[in-house]
Amino acid sequence: MSPSPANSADDLAAAFQIEGWPVRGRLVRLGDTIDAILSAHNYPEPVAALLGEACALAALVGSSLKFEGRLIVQAQGDGPVRYVVADYDTEGHMRGYCRFDEEEVAAASQGFARPGARSLLGQGVFVMTLDRGPDFERTQGITPIEGESLSLAAEHYFQQSEQIPTRVRLSVGSIATDAGMGWRAGGALIQLIAGDDARGSTEETWDRSRALFQTLGDDELLDPTITPETLLFRLFHEDGVRLEDARALVARCRCSRDRIAGVLTSFNPEERAGMVEADGKIRVTCEYCATVYELEPEEITAD
Repeated sequence: MSPSPANSADDLAAAFQIEGWPVRGRLVRLGDTIDAILSAHNYPEPVAALLGEACALAALVGSSLKFEGRLIVQAQGDGPVRYVVADYDTEGHMRGYCRFDEEEVAAASQGFARPGARSLLGQGVFVMTLDRGPDFERTQGITPIEGESLSLAAEHYFQQSEQIPTRVRLSVGSIATDAGMGWRAGGALIQLIAGDDARGSTEETWDRSRALFQTLGDDELLDPTITPETLLFRLFHEDGVRLEDARALVARCRCSRDRIAGVLTSFNPEERAGMVEADGKIRVTCEYCATVYELEPEEITAD
């Protein structure tokens, strides 16, 4: 397990438990982490917001994993945004990126409200992938994109793929900081624990949980002055709620010079020759973090 963040209000994913309720929850707050991911690219505001939501969702779900590995949240469709992906590993490392058509995004953004996931992605699919490493097969769940928001797409995924009643809130925005404007993201999730003979019916408690959860505001998820403990107290103070298992989150890409060189070896010599620029070097830009790698052609040799 990763250590708890030094600043308990930021860049963390944590579980929470409401005393005596058959409901489990998770909370994510992202400051510097999401700002680094989104600022690496010159995304239009709606695209950045969509990627921020995907990253918050990946951390919400991925931080509950009981094994070492990665959770990949992605959605793809025929809309202005072709593809959005967010990658969380169990060390708390995060990355993500979008592919989009700039003119189509601009056309979809003409209204007063920020276009949501369905407007940006169009008809398509929502996918969650669990990667436990090279010794295990990846497991993947796929559902159609339902509803206008990524939150609704995630709720539909859990209902269809895992039959778990779930509510999700995601929020992304930019706020003024000492260094200028910076991106922030937040997310919260609650899920119903199924009833049994000892617990009895859980429907009434679930209805109450959803009603309280619905009062959670976007500003509360984003405000760096509101600690996670304070936020949860506002929601569930009458019944008692505790935060536990906080995990630090950080933007960190998985790319490296060796990885890039390894990918280039998959191309034949003629194809690699076509990649050489006027100064004699091959340049490759990582789609996730936008790092540019410069390699000499002679560095790339197939095994």
